[in-house]
Amino acid sequence: MSNMKRTSARVKAEELAKLLQPEKPDYEYLRQVFQYLRKGLNITVMYKEKTPPYVPTEDEIKKYYEAVWKSRKMKHVVLIKMLLYTGIRVSEIVHVKITDVDFDRCLIRIAGIHGKKERIVPFPNSFTEVLAMHADVIKRRKGEYLFESTWRKSYTVRGVDKILARYKEAAGITSSLSPKRLRYFLVNWFKKQNLEDAFIKMHTGYESQQSIEKYAKASASDAQKAYENIIEQFPV
Repeated sequence: MSNMKRTSARVKAEELAKLLQPEKPDYEYLRQVFQYLRKGLNITVMYKEKTPPYVPTEDEIKKYYEAVWKSRKMKHVVLIKMLLYTGIRVSEIVHVKITDVDFDRCLIRIAGIHGKKERIVPFPNSFTEVLAMHADVIKRRKGEYLFESTWRKSYTVRGVDKILARYKEAAGITSSLSPKRLRYFLVNWFKKQNLEDAFIKMHTGYESQQSIEKYAKASASDAQKAYENIIEQFPV
């Protein structure tokens, strides 16, 4: 089979194009033609096996947070704890306003951006006091956003990425530890704690068509209770 001489794929494609031209094919027509062609030639579709995304270890997360804590820059400590505890995307956290935080119920409203749905995300009760003190500093400066510069401008995605990269380097971590990896770690950790998928989806904003009905039944208060029951075991 390996010694068989074949017409090149490009030449064969040109021949097929001439053959199909009178049909004025569109994408859907071609898709069906090649579907029947594969069936007629008894060809099985080959799918590349996806490599699972790298998930940081608990030791890496602890080492990373230790570097953050040693900096004694409390606004960075609060920012990174917020990312670790909630799994909020960086593109979301830079848009969170102080008025989006319910300090009494330990919930944050995440506005729907880039076509994503608005959602409510819980944070640990033990984190409330530190977060409230941080917010109070911002309010005294007449600030609006939960994380903003001294010029009362909200942090940018690029700015947060630079902050995270700085502590990754300080911790001496060589593996990937992007904001997305922090989310992977939280989701993986939730799964290990047997948190229901419905609550994970509500918390992180991940959705799947298969579980949309179950997702819709999960309430913010139930999610907060389930979350609070396990978050005390979080490694930082």
